Amino acid sequence: MNLRPLDDRVVIKALEAETKTKGGIVLPDTAKEKPQKGEVIAVGEGKLLDNGKRVTPILKKGDKVLFGRYAGTEIKIDGTEFTIMKESEVLARFEG
Repeated sequence: MNLRPLDDRVVIKALEAETKTKGGIVLPDTAKEKPQKGEVIAVGEGKLLDNGKRVTPILKKGDKVLFGRYAGTEIKIDGTEFTIMKESEVLARFEG
C-alpha cells in the first residue's frame, strides 16, 4: 500500500473483533462490536504549527493502539478496510 496521511493523521488497520466471549459463547457476525483496537499502518509528518514548525508524531508504524468506536473516517483500499484519524483521536498505545 502506498498511502501517506497528511499532517497529524494516521492510517490504522483494525484488528479482528472477538469471535467468542470469555465464557466461550460464539458470537454471530451481527452481534460483534466494531473493533476498537488496531495497528498503525502509516503516519503523517506531524501537525503544522502557526510558526511553520512541525510537531513530531508520537505514534509510529507498527504500534498497536486503542481508538474510539466512532473515531476517524473509514476507507476501503483493495478490499481492505482502514481508518484514517488524527493522532489526537487515538486513546492509547499498547506497550510490551
